[in-house]
Amino acid sequence: MIILADLEKKENPAVEKGMDDHLQKKLKELDKESNTMEYSGTWAKVIAVICICFSLFQIYTGFFGALDAMIQRCIHLSFGISLVYLLCPTKREWIRGGSVHPVDLALAIIAAIPPIYILVNYQQLILRAGTVTPVDTFMGVLGMLMVIEAARRIVGLPIVIVVLCFLAYGFFGRYMPGPLAHRGLTVNQMVGHLFYTTEGVFGIPMGVSSTFIFLFILFGAYLEKTGLGKFFIDIANAIAGWASGGPAKVAVISSALQGTISGSSVANVVGSGSFTIPMMKKLGYHKNFAGAVEAAASTGGQLMPPVMGAAAFLMAEFVGIPYMEVVKAAIVPAVLYFLGVFLGVHFEAKKNKLKGTPRNELPPWVKIMKEEGHLAIPLIAIIGLLASGYTPMKAALAGIIISIATAMLRANTRMDFNDIIDGLVKGARGALGVLIACASAGMIIGIVTKTGVGLKLASALVDVAAGNFMLLLFCTMITSLILGMGVPTTANYVITSTIAAPALIQLGVPILAAHMFVFYFGIIADITPPVALAAYAGSAISGGDPLKTGVNASKLGIAAFIIPYVFVLSPQILGIEASAGSIILTTCTALIGMAGVSAAMIGYLAAKTNMFERLLLLAGGLMLIDPRLMTDAAGIGILAFVLFMQFLRRKKADG
Repeated sequence: MIILADLEKKENPAVEKGMDDHLQKKLKELDKESNTMEYSGTWAKVIAVICICFSLFQIYTGFFGALDAMIQRCIHLSFGISLVYLLCPTKREWIRGGSVHPVDLALAIIAAIPPIYILVNYQQLILRAGTVTPVDTFMGVLGMLMVIEAARRIVGLPIVIVVLCFLAYGFFGRYMPGPLAHRGLTVNQMVGHLFYTTEGVFGIPMGVSSTFIFLFILFGAYLEKTGLGKFFIDIANAIAGWASGGPAKVAVISSALQGTISGSSVANVVGSGSFTIPMMKKLGYHKNFAGAVEAAASTGGQLMPPVMGAAAFLMAEFVGIPYMEVVKAAIVPAVLYFLGVFLGVHFEAKKNKLKGTPRNELPPWVKIMKEEGHLAIPLIAIIGLLASGYTPMKAALAGIIISIATAMLRANTRMDFNDIIDGLVKGARGALGVLIACASAGMIIGIVTKTGVGLKLASALVDVAAGNFMLLLFCTMITSLILGMGVPTTANYVITSTIAAPALIQLGVPILAAHMFVFYFGIIADITPPVALAAYAGSAISGGDPLKTGVNASKLGIAAFIIPYVFVLSPQILGIEASAGSIILTTCTALIGMAGVSAAMIGYLAAKTNMFERLLLLAGGLMLIDPRLMTDAAGIGILAFVLFMQFLRRKKADG
């Protein structure tokens, strides 16, 4: 099924190729994980073979059970870090004739040696029980340096700076002021803890990466091969393309659906935005708003179950609950987020009298379901498997098999042998950024556990807030947003859950609500100026101003700034000690509140609002955040008053 944007491209293939090249360049510029080298000839085959072996190893351990924790994680890291040095060259201008430069080849081999050293000497290292020899120290330092450099290449400089700051704190703790001081760590102590135990590089993040995360990324790669993303856009067009401001609503719905299988804001913007943003501009949306709609919707993809990005798997491990419990807790907040964006889009369309696409130009949903509906089977199946008690590893493996099998049901989606092999390659390449981020984050956790700085910083946050609960929430929000502007979601969550979440827990916030709070704000940093990577990607497609696009995206995504406060103040929305009735009540009041806040941001409810009405709408909407009956009643009363006044004004104008 060809949508309108495809028709425009097919009229001018040169324009299509130029736009695709531009988008790929912008994606690599904004998303370090996508900025990998494409080789040709022999080296392309060599790297493909390494990727295939990597994926097959993960599939094998998924089927037959993971190896001993340290062995599994060492093999995982040795594959991944070698690929990073091969695919992220020291200098791109060194590459000639599609061959790997000797320097990068040497670094790839050297980077694999430290984890292999652990594998070869595993029994001896266990018997030495923490005693570090000079050779151990050398290999540990080498391994940590290679991880840090790999992080710089594929994740970015900010995470490197954060890791180095924590390592420096470990060394120079005795010189730190006040409660942050500690005895300081020697090189041997630091290396022994960070590289030869499951508390550092090979800690919980690497454990999750080497099991759940890789297989879900591989599952996503096969879903992409089936064409599920195109199906999402087609079905969203059929459902909402005809409505007021249709293409913008299509962007929201398709991004929500795409978010069920993808965890990258920037990649989602480039993937679906290349279709939806030109359609929005053609309809009449301003370029800054069109880019913002896609940025806000795509960022929400990381909040949408069942995948939710890599950090959600870490959350399950840190909190100590099954992954399905995280998924269940995230459902209502995710739906509220996308409804908030949808309402903002709707109000903007009504405000500017923007029409939808004529129904006769849209594909009928019955035909779409007949031709492409089978592609949703793997997604439905994996949700069912998780709900029925399957582990994430087994569910992901089943999902991969079901994806390939369902694609075979129709000729237009059928995979051949090369497609299946290509899925193995894409899955391995797609996992590299998360893998290295997890290894780097492990060093941060290792320093925190070794020095006890986590509790100290949590206490410091409580002191800064002077025991004021709302001020503490605000400080935690700002910390998460700042970290999220330069650190990928996985590492950001590790840092904030280690430092900021304990401060919330100290003041009585349930552990899951505290972790979800920092998780949300780490993600929403992708649309928060001045960095706002998703907004930059959206503006690259729309031709708009990145900063203005970011401001508009923040206004549209205002729900994401409200919802975390809702589930801290009223954990029932996450299903924590909640009845069905309390969940429904909290959800309804939160939705009404978001409608008021969205209307205040856009300047339209039933009619265009004046400044006084916008202030009332904002106040009424915010009152509904507080779950108490009095504030809910006051908030609803204020919103009803504004709505009544607008209807009177409209009636007077019509008369």
